[in-house]
Amino acid sequence: MTSTTRTDHLPYGARGEGSPRTRLAALMTRLTLRPITNLLPMSRCGIELSRRLVATSMNLLGPVPKGTNVDLVADGSVRGEWVRAPGSTEGPRVILYIHGSAYVICSARTHRGLTARLSSSTGLPVFTVDYRLAPEHPFPAAADDLEAAYRWLLGQGYDAANIVIAGDSAGGHLAADLIIENDRTGTPQPGAMLLFSPLIDLGFELSARIERTRKDPMISAKAARALVALYTDGQDASLPRLRLDLAGVRDLPSTLIQVGGAEMLRGDARHLHDMIGAAGGHSELEIWPDQMHVFQALPRLIPEAARALEHAAEFIPRALDNQVVQHDSKEQVRR
Repeated sequence: MTSTTRTDHLPYGARGEGSPRTRLAALMTRLTLRPITNLLPMSRCGIELSRRLVATSMNLLGPVPKGTNVDLVADGSVRGEWVRAPGSTEGPRVILYIHGSAYVICSARTHRGLTARLSSSTGLPVFTVDYRLAPEHPFPAAADDLEAAYRWLLGQGYDAANIVIAGDSAGGHLAADLIIENDRTGTPQPGAMLLFSPLIDLGFELSARIERTRKDPMISAKAARALVALYTDGQDASLPRLRLDLAGVRDLPSTLIQVGGAEMLRGDARHLHDMIGAAGGHSELEIWPDQMHVFQALPRLIPEAARALEHAAEFIPRALDNQVVQHDSKEQVRR
């Protein structure tokens, strides 16, 4: 299989920079938001303030498009919401979305604008799992909730090969963990993965190295590590479900990773990309110049956000169609 890294086809890529609005947004974020996120305490009040701040920002800069249909789900251990944009169609294919924000801050509701635009660009329904948050629900609550949601979709009649696992930030770690757990339990793997700014190194060592040369506009590695520690509190950092290793995992889904060139998690994105390739899987890594963390969620601020989702929409059918061809080839070999 193959792994590719692409930047030359991106807007402003020939000059190696983002749009003027993107660069201005990163500068203003570094001057305003980063000092706040680095000072917020990890107390109950500090966490609640963080949740409200992020929810307000997501709603202002990435609102839910008009006409979006949302259906809440509470089915046993599965909580989440169906998001269907106007023009999306019901069929055999579906996206399972995993929101990020350090296992602590966001929710299906905060990401509704992003999932609605993802539904619009792909024409597919999106189910966003509303997993339990830390510190109220530490590890492995979020991972267990995702696994339950994936199995729930299988129980709803979706074939694994037609499920796209998508997510951002901490959702990337949860997605990779699900792939490893599927391999361990013999559960069929999804047909494709789509990850925005995935977090993989929960110790933020890769991020700290990146920050030595370029500070992340939104948050420092130290502050982000403190947030994630609310989820992993009391756990051995070397646990296989925390320090992920894809070596030996069978039937890895084709993966598209998008990451901003200005964010500290680009080291994590490249590490995951390399792990997938080393394990024999197919991964495409797009590094978008000067972009911030999960810039796809901020279309009012970032001109390139829409184009990034277009790239995702182009990738998904190609990946799923290729997966079907590979499956048919394996069946013919068995016969």
